[in-house]
Amino acid sequence: MTECIKHVGLDVHSKTIEVAVADEAAPDRTGCRGEVRRFGGIANRTAAVAKLVKQLCPAGERLCFWYEAGPTGYGLYRQLIAAGHECHVVAPSLVPRKAGDRVKTDRRDALMLARLGRAGELTSVWVPGTDQEAMRDLTRCRSDAKVMQRVTKQQLGAFLLRHSRHFDQGKKKWTKTFFRWLGDQKFESPVQQIVFQEYVDAVEQTTERVDQLTRQLETCVQSWSLWPIVEALMALRGVDLITAATVMAELGDLTRFDSPRQLMAYLGLVPSEHSSGRRRRQGGITKTGNTHVRRVLVESSWSYQYPARKTKHLQRRAKQTSSAVQAIAWKAQKRLCGRYQHLVSKGKLKVQTCVAVARELTGFIWAIAQQVCREEDLFSPPVELADGRANDLSKDTNINAAKGGSKSGTKSGSKSRTNNSATGGRGRNPLVAQVTGSRFAEPSTDL
Repeated sequence: MTECIKHVGLDVHSKTIEVAVADEAAPDRTGCRGEVRRFGGIANRTAAVAKLVKQLCPAGERLCFWYEAGPTGYGLYRQLIAAGHECHVVAPSLVPRKAGDRVKTDRRDALMLARLGRAGELTSVWVPGTDQEAMRDLTRCRSDAKVMQRVTKQQLGAFLLRHSRHFDQGKKKWTKTFFRWLGDQKFESPVQQIVFQEYVDAVEQTTERVDQLTRQLETCVQSWSLWPIVEALMALRGVDLITAATVMAELGDLTRFDSPRQLMAYLGLVPSEHSSGRRRRQGGITKTGNTHVRRVLVESSWSYQYPARKTKHLQRRAKQTSSAVQAIAWKAQKRLCGRYQHLVSKGKLKVQTCVAVARELTGFIWAIAQQVCREEDLFSPPVELADGRANDLSKDTNINAAKGGSKSGTKSGSKSRTNNSATGGRGRNPLVAQVTGSRFAEPSTDL
């Protein structure tokens, strides 16, 4: 194929795709780089996309496609890559937009993607492989089941409270004793008895569904390519199988982050900042990037409120890892437990302290992943396709992992922009730098 000569902007919806084309050309005297025109609309179906590709490159030219990440997934991306063309999935929150533009249509969006893609003003996101996406779907399915379980428990609890039914046979609910107590409850109205039984059945059904998905996750993760990293992360305090699997299923190849700072910024755990002149003003965390990983890390950080110690449970899990990983996990526990006590003693709220601990925990997770990758030789160079181009959907070098202030990958065939925003770190933490072997800024305590 010849060099890329056309940039194609796609405004993708569930049923239709709006198409715009920008020709690749050198700027003239006035700075214009060629026409950006509307191609038309097609159906969002595999056959229609294949027909579109043939129409756009009748002589076998190489195309560069751009479309925003959304609910339609990555099927279109994989189809275009398999056809031998270049494709970028764009981060919608990082698309440059004019402040005064109040008109938004599918046609304008497609034209804008084609024009900005040609100019190199778009930031691409990392695209997971098929196995990676399957494991991510499984962890998210279990998370959704836990939400449904919590909702049914709240509904049953509210029903019992409305009818003055109080459980006094123990300190905790949802135990065997509590369910035996539920079986003894009787209501005068037959209708209320039916409603009560429906609530109880809903709780039991959602609980069984969570248990089934948990067992399925435990079975599937052991045959997963990233199982060595998942097993190593379980040596950290507060990180069990569910948390480790969620982190790796959502993030995938952590070697695409050049430093822990980038991973912290990607997860939205760094302070926001609005500085001007000599005034520096920091606010709450940015909350950009992956919310699932940020949630499980903050939950894990609560375990560091207690003194550092090697429990039998942690030692049993750590025995499955190398001595280097065990050393990183122990240094992480000493550092984070001390960090928690230090921030609390300064008057910080516990919720703010846990966020600060979760931010530093992210750095140790990055360090362990780097160590395991060196030991296990994971993420080997991608194989070549039939046309001689290197491609690996699990680690696409054309894809930038920076959605909200991080950078990874290299440029290949296009001018996709890399975002290098600051992460809010101040100074250097010698302890963690010794663990990771690279520069690791200590996060600010100004939450």
